[in-house]
Amino acid sequence: MRSLSWGILLLVLIGGSGCRQDSYDHSEGRSSRTAGSEETASSALRLSSPDHERVIVAFGDSLTAGLGVTSDEAYPAVLERKIHAAGFPYRVINAGVSGETTAGGLRRVPWILQNRPEVVILELGANDGLRGLSIVETKKNLADIIDALQKEHVRVVLAGMRMPPNYGKEYTEAFEKIFPELAKRYRLTLIPFFLEGVAGRSGLNQPDGIHPTAQGYQRIVDNLWPRLKPLLP
Repeated sequence: MRSLSWGILLLVLIGGSGCRQDSYDHSEGRSSRTAGSEETASSALRLSSPDHERVIVAFGDSLTAGLGVTSDEAYPAVLERKIHAAGFPYRVINAGVSGETTAGGLRRVPWILQNRPEVVILELGANDGLRGLSIVETKKNLADIIDALQKEHVRVVLAGMRMPPNYGKEYTEAFEKIFPELAKRYRLTLIPFFLEGVAGRSGLNQPDGIHPTAQGYQRIVDNLWPRLKPLLP
């Protein structure tokens, strides 16, 4: 993660030069399948829960969607199994879209809310940084997403992200500060770095060196679980 090649690959692969169209799944009964693009929102609404069912939405980009692995290997599905094993009656909806930016995520908030989640795991911002978008705009978009979710009494877990050093010290440091600053402002549970213990480790990443393998997603869930568990009643 500390090399120029890492940054170039990340820009191409997470930056979404080609959105993974086969990541959407509109079949009934699989809450951990990817759903939620603006084009497919009406079809995906069949995944919405009845009043008695508790919902967690994994809201993000290709790292959430599970680009390159099966839907059962992506972190939302792994997390759902862990939650069930711990005895909590939640299902996890995979609302990851490859190439998603914070602006795109903001437009999807109404769909997210239609699923009536109790918790949203917000993993967005990497594509903004990789495209060199304004730090101010990225932070504002995330703040608007968080504000809209909290107004509906949704608990938000914010996943932090980092940029490769070749984007310049000033930009990378400002980008990294977005997440703890928002977490402090909105009193959120923070994952300091979503890919902690995974980024840069060949055995936990696919051949592109960017997207996690099934084992990498297991590590992500292991890191996430201690922060998520206290939020589940």
